[in-house]
Amino acid sequence: MSGRPLIGISTYAESGVRWGVWQLDAALLPAGYPRLVQRAGGLAAMLPPDAPEHAAAAVARLDGLVIAGGPDVEPVHYGAEPDPRTGPPARARDAWELALIRAALERGMPLLGICRGMQLLNVALGGTLVQHIDGHAEVPGVFGHHPVKPVPGTRYAEAVLEETSVPAYHHQAVDRLGTGLIPSAHAEDGTVEAVERPDGPWVVGVQWHPEMGEDERVVRALIRAAGG
Repeated sequence: MSGRPLIGISTYAESGVRWGVWQLDAALLPAGYPRLVQRAGGLAAMLPPDAPEHAAAAVARLDGLVIAGGPDVEPVHYGAEPDPRTGPPARARDAWELALIRAALERGMPLLGICRGMQLLNVALGGTLVQHIDGHAEVPGVFGHHPVKPVPGTRYAEAVLEETSVPAYHHQAVDRLGTGLIPSAHAEDGTVEAVERPDGPWVVGVQWHPEMGEDERVVRALIRAAGG
């Protein structure tokens, strides 16, 4: 392909969003996501929630896919009862983003899951989640930083060789890995901070938020895999 690859990014769906004189329902995305894709050499396209049966057609028009962060995944998707500390479900997003992930995997499309997106990738492949951990979301509404260490020999380690401090905000984490996934980075407490498929198309999930930092290397690796 020539030119910049087209990277779809899933969005939030929120009610009562205010801007100017307006307060309306909105499909929205923190600006860090498209800006990071653009800085890394891609074109960014927002993918608001839609009927899951349209996911394959949406993915067919893209060169790569990012599943963005957001609310907790509803535990029903991995066969668990909700923990009292698990947030309210975002059922339209869950259904749409799981369908996007499955369509991208079936098509062999490069895929990056960010925070919730990594957790959904794990769930889509039959994995489970820990519904609450301490120490990874210290102050409500404020991104913290902690070091993550790559696993040598992984695709993530090819993109980021050294231990780095990453912007993070999550209270859930991967428990049982989904089929075909391996861990590719860990936090100091042992939390799985990145997962990937070691073979086939480039498929990586990171538990932190690269769009809130300056390190573009993971998204640059996605763009290269997408043909950029």
